[in-house]
Amino acid sequence: MKVLVIGGGAREHALCRSLSLDPEVTSLHCAPGNAGIAEVAELHPVDILDGASVAGLAESLGSDLVIVGPEAPLVAGVADAVRARGIDCFGPSGAAAALEGSKAFAKEVMAAAGVPTGRSYVCTTPEEIDEALDAFGAPYVVKDDGLAAGKGVVVTDDLAVARAHALGCEQVVIEEYLDGPEVSLFAVTDGETVVPLQPAQDFKRAFDDDQGPNTGGMGAYSPLPWADPDLVAEVERTVLQPTVDEMRRRGTPFAGLLYAGLAITSRGVRVIEFNARFGDPETQVVLARLKTPLGGLLRAAATGQLAIFPALRWSEGAAVTVVVASHNYPDTPRTGDPISGLDDVAAKDDHAYVLHAGTRQDSTGRVLSAGGRVLSITATGPDLTKARTRAYRAIARITLPGAHHRTDIAAAAAQAAAGEAAGAAGAV
Repeated sequence: MKVLVIGGGAREHALCRSLSLDPEVTSLHCAPGNAGIAEVAELHPVDILDGASVAGLAESLGSDLVIVGPEAPLVAGVADAVRARGIDCFGPSGAAAALEGSKAFAKEVMAAAGVPTGRSYVCTTPEEIDEALDAFGAPYVVKDDGLAAGKGVVVTDDLAVARAHALGCEQVVIEEYLDGPEVSLFAVTDGETVVPLQPAQDFKRAFDDDQGPNTGGMGAYSPLPWADPDLVAEVERTVLQPTVDEMRRRGTPFAGLLYAGLAITSRGVRVIEFNARFGDPETQVVLARLKTPLGGLLRAAATGQLAIFPALRWSEGAAVTVVVASHNYPDTPRTGDPISGLDDVAAKDDHAYVLHAGTRQDSTGRVLSAGGRVLSITATGPDLTKARTRAYRAIARITLPGAHHRTDIAAAAAQAAAGEAAGAAGAV
């Protein structure tokens, strides 16, 4: 199977890494890719928002499957252009990707499907914004209705900050604050059948102890030892399947990756948001634990064969990923800094590896930073404690001037799980 992956971030590197391990994948390509992806896939230049260019590239390569990674090309209808050439494509249509492209549309779909979510107002005027903020009170949750690269959400107790963010959006969704821990759950779907993956938890704030501004994600871990064992089945029943059914009823079936961002509140599970693609950095830890070959799974979704696809197989262990960000991220990140130590990780860490996000190679072959989130260091282990240790040991081998990363990714969950294990052992 010849596979073309569209995108160039850590999510696409994680996808390419998993696909490179799939014996059914005989030829792997990525456009545009990055310095790390080049180690496992052949790279091609392309405008990922130009459906005709992407489809033309896929056709010229003789691709059997195209996987569209980022949200912007999905919303732009790139998957439609690929399918119009008769090529199987994993990724929803432009119309279906509106589940991520418009938070107001997602709320409308959830209401029609009876999916539990927070109360919200869609606002377009200063008067409507003030009324909504007053109705909910602090903490204020303000979301740009459109795509904002993971930075369109403000959660704050400061009314002035909330109002300023809202006024800067053409259309804004203001919601009630949902208490409780957050969970990310991916599902692969062909528009009818839904196959949930394993849940993960990510860390949005830039700094330790959930301080600082929201980011695209500073790290993640899986599994969630504290979660209800029935969580996945409950979310499939009350969120994922009803949403897929409602989208099909509307004549815009959703086939691809449906990402449910959830809050486990005191009143039960509530949907915070939907995404129409694999999420970064959760993808890194979920795919690290997936034992089922990825290529066959995604092609089954692209061809409507999920109902007969074998049950997924998972590692019993844990995975942790930690994001290394460039100087001054997420404000105005500095780029062009040299990165060293990558070969040391590859040579010395059997259970950890580096996934590139914002990187490029210069004319001499040096790897340089080229974005805000530069690298994701992912490690696996028999439990979260061991996976964390391996991830941070690998990070210590890497040098990037001015870089920063959180030191508390999965720390609380690992400590709690270790305490439970010790308690169980003592009770025997």
